[in-house]
Amino acid sequence: MTDVKISTTDTGAPAPSDEHSLTVGPDGPILLHDFHFVNQMAHFNRERVPERNVHAKGGGAFGYFETTEDVSQYTKAALFQKGAKTEALARFSTVAGEQGSADTARDPRGFALKFYTSEGNYDLVGNNTPIFFIRDTMKFPHFIRSQKRLPDSGLQDWEMRWDFWTLQPESAHQVTYLLGDRGIPLTWRNMHGFGSHTFMWVNAGGEKFWVKYHFLTDQGIENLTNEDAAILAASDPDAHRRDLFNAIKAGNAPSWTLHVQVMPYADAADYRFNPFDLTKVWSKGDYPLIKVGRLVLDRNPENFFAQIEQSAFEPSSVVPGIGFSPDKMLLGRVFAYADTHRYRIGPNYLQLPVNRPKVEVNTYQFDGPMRFEYNAGQPVYSPNTVGGPAVKADLFAETNWELDGDMVRAAYTLRAEDDDFGQANTLVNKVMDEAARGRLVATIASTLATVSEPMRQRVYEYWRNVDKSVGDAVADHVTGVAGSPDPLLPPNKS
Repeated sequence: MTDVKISTTDTGAPAPSDEHSLTVGPDGPILLHDFHFVNQMAHFNRERVPERNVHAKGGGAFGYFETTEDVSQYTKAALFQKGAKTEALARFSTVAGEQGSADTARDPRGFALKFYTSEGNYDLVGNNTPIFFIRDTMKFPHFIRSQKRLPDSGLQDWEMRWDFWTLQPESAHQVTYLLGDRGIPLTWRNMHGFGSHTFMWVNAGGEKFWVKYHFLTDQGIENLTNEDAAILAASDPDAHRRDLFNAIKAGNAPSWTLHVQVMPYADAADYRFNPFDLTKVWSKGDYPLIKVGRLVLDRNPENFFAQIEQSAFEPSSVVPGIGFSPDKMLLGRVFAYADTHRYRIGPNYLQLPVNRPKVEVNTYQFDGPMRFEYNAGQPVYSPNTVGGPAVKADLFAETNWELDGDMVRAAYTLRAEDDDFGQANTLVNKVMDEAARGRLVATIASTLATVSEPMRQRVYEYWRNVDKSVGDAVADHVTGVAGSPDPLLPPNKS
């Protein structure tokens, strides 16, 4: 017989009861000095932290990354040296859905990784798509609000989504990806992951490179149709979270093979389109995939809230040998992610076990709510004469890039192939076959049932800019070739 644990108060004393509050007689009022009841309820009232404004619904697991190839000519980062094995945490999510939303919504999936390296934590916060809807972070709050809910009815609305997308042609590449076959993965295990942004790698000799990350699923790409996704949303809104947990529990550890595209530093200056534009992919013909290693997820969380809900990923968490690029979306996220964690979890969120680095932390950051780690006797100011931590080297000194120009608010300087629809057209015509294009058309049309007629005309034109035949097919699908309404859609709303 195993020992039965004794229930205690929050301060460790034996609990008076977990069944009955203290009252004046069996039928009387509860007494204020029933501190155990008051503590239980006060904590219950506060036991949820604010959900993430973006990527609220998700799940994750622990595992490791092992570098199997020699890429030391490109980076000196310890975790990417051949033979290095690094503990890792992954969190997968949908972008727009709130807590409780269906896992199988048509939405990009977050693919966030935390590597607990020997040089500190490295966070790679990407998606299951290699591109994004916008190229400048200034637009990010506006984009997310267009995907959320109307301020009056509180309902999600395709009208405002298409309103934003059609007014932002740079969205075309991502929207084509989203509404295509890979818009709803079968499971998190059956999707690729991308760093999406362009990053900098620096080798031991100080040589710089631009890099993009590709985590290719070893389980194979599989996706859901609209019909199957709707059935799963009704029968099991947590289908993807359940699948990952059960697969790992059964010993079926999913894995991804990491490849990178590497661009010599000088190539960026005159590449045919801006290589830091998040709405673009690099040609694999120009910069082929280079194998790096393997990510394996083999350990489920023991407490979902503590280890997944309170996990905090931030692009600002870098290590020697890895740096940023002039990608405007990346540079905005470098500030925004850490700041949202300070709001959502608290200023000392990095002291939580799931977020804390495995290496010693010596910082002059001081106090704040829920601070519980400290170095005894360490001064809280710098410079000092009493042995406080000193800076060994400037982490960012070797990951800088040269700039020259006036302070402006402008898009990237246009280059020969810096158009908004070209790569979306390539995706439609070079990647999708005829059947996939047909499914794309049907999915686009299915979003227009509640959209006004003027907005539908803008949508048709948007897709004609991607590919005229696709735009015409969407219009035909909605209106009927002979002008009669499509039986799958309600009458056009004027």
